[in-house]
Amino acid sequence: MTGTAGITGNRLHRRWIVLAFLLAVAALAGTIWHYGVRQALDQLSRRAEADLELASDRLTTQLQVYQELAVLMAGHPGLDGLDDPGARIMAKGLLLGVADTPAALDVMYVDRTGAVLVSARGLLGNDLGATSYFRRAMQGALGRDHGVMQPLNRRAYYYAAPAFAEDGHVRGALVVVADVEDVEWDWRGSTPAVFFTDQLGQVFVSNRSELLFWTRAGDDAGLVFKDGSRRQFSATQVGVHEVWTIDWGPYLPRRALHIVQDLAVIGLVGEVLVDVAPARRLAGLQAATVVALCLAFGALLFLATERRRALAQANAVLETRVAARTADLSDTNARLRREVTERQEAEAALKQAQADLVQAGKLSALGQMSAGISHELNQPLMAIRSFAENGAKYLERGQVDVAGDNLTRISELARRMGRIITNLRAFARQESTAAGRVELVGVLDQVIELTGARLRQEAVTLVYERPAHPVWVRGGEVRLGQVFVNLVSNAVDAMAGRDDKTLTLDISDAQALTVTVRDTGPGIDVPDKVFEPFYTTKVVGDSEGMGLGLSISYGIVQSFGGDIRGDNAPQGGAVFSVTLERWRQEMAA
Repeated sequence: MTGTAGITGNRLHRRWIVLAFLLAVAALAGTIWHYGVRQALDQLSRRAEADLELASDRLTTQLQVYQELAVLMAGHPGLDGLDDPGARIMAKGLLLGVADTPAALDVMYVDRTGAVLVSARGLLGNDLGATSYFRRAMQGALGRDHGVMQPLNRRAYYYAAPAFAEDGHVRGALVVVADVEDVEWDWRGSTPAVFFTDQLGQVFVSNRSELLFWTRAGDDAGLVFKDGSRRQFSATQVGVHEVWTIDWGPYLPRRALHIVQDLAVIGLVGEVLVDVAPARRLAGLQAATVVALCLAFGALLFLATERRRALAQANAVLETRVAARTADLSDTNARLRREVTERQEAEAALKQAQADLVQAGKLSALGQMSAGISHELNQPLMAIRSFAENGAKYLERGQVDVAGDNLTRISELARRMGRIITNLRAFARQESTAAGRVELVGVLDQVIELTGARLRQEAVTLVYERPAHPVWVRGGEVRLGQVFVNLVSNAVDAMAGRDDKTLTLDISDAQALTVTVRDTGPGIDVPDKVFEPFYTTKVVGDSEGMGLGLSISYGIVQSFGGDIRGDNAPQGGAVFSVTLERWRQEMAA
């Protein structure tokens, strides 16, 4: 009886040990699962943020085409004098051609009262005075709005650009109506699910058509169906991540990570739903692996007292499995490290290539100016030699005053040569600092001094009213100088062989700080392609016709937060406008 009771007690004891071990393994598996889910969600969140940012940039970029169209066409001369019926007919043809290019729903011109004077397709009626985007344009700013356009029942995004009279007052507005369905056509149905809501919480743009016009009820999470009914929805917080559980259709994930990004440029909020099932499966696989290892180890320990002979075989099998999994993990880690190294090397190579391209552009410009600069240096050298020889003779004759005057002239010529060489060295060096506070007038002075020899050699008349006060902008002194050297050199090349060679530089400090470079050459054949790489109007094979100067200049100005545009002047010739950010104290802060 005592032996039987001892055996029963041992069995109960072993059962309690097994139960405690299983509970510990379950707790460990739960902890690993939660940790794995959070780690996977962190990676998934970074990828989702990148996808959302990519989709937001794509939508913003596509809508900016219509915005730029409205701004560019607002001051078109073909929209003047619309009181004449004949002028309206010609303006209608002009707007219809403009509307067909980006596939806009409608393009129209309205006066200050909101009356539509001319319209490409006549879809919005004859009075826009009550619209918010028109009222915004009448205040001298770019107006925008969105909604469903009737009677076509099409989602539309509206841009209204003010048109200014010669006295500076707003005389009307050009309205461009963008077709939202056409904008989202090429990325509809792509993964993950992305939608954009307006200030009222309504889904206005999405790559999932079933989500259109769903709304958000107040500040609550989730969406309400467009007929007002609620679908199955719940939101949980996993660490810093928000996970939605939904049943909104076969093309939306059952459980999804929800990410939000505000798009103030277009007045919408971008949201993305990314399926978390892969993250949960990965965490489950990790937890299952740990559970399997723990149970195998526990089973080995439990059976060690009764099955010593099978211990070696069981350990060999376990070690083989662990080695195989470790080898797989090692291979995976090695591949990941190689991919990271390759991407870092590619990024470094790209940055170096971009820096080398900018430096090559500067050296190319220096090569074009080398003949004139050599002449600029040779003249002072010859003069210095002449003054030195004369000074020696005057000293022999005892004419010290005349010799001193020669030495003074030699000093002035040396300072002039030093200034030229200093400008060359400053222009040729590779600038690696970030954009900062730069004095624009001083940069233009250096550009004029660097290109002055070539301007005189080509008999080009320079028209430039130099401001008496400093103008501070955001940029880099060397790179900004390269931009204007490229523009001046291109202007001189364009005027080659023409009778009238006039180069005009102008600094406008009106609404935006703009530097204008205008020439009297033949103009630009295709203004839309002038900033594309390798686009050039020069002879094929010409060493000066690679077509990279304007492309480099475009990238430099964009990196400073500015803009550069090329067009043809009404009186003939090309005109390039470089818009820069003014330097303000808050930038330094």
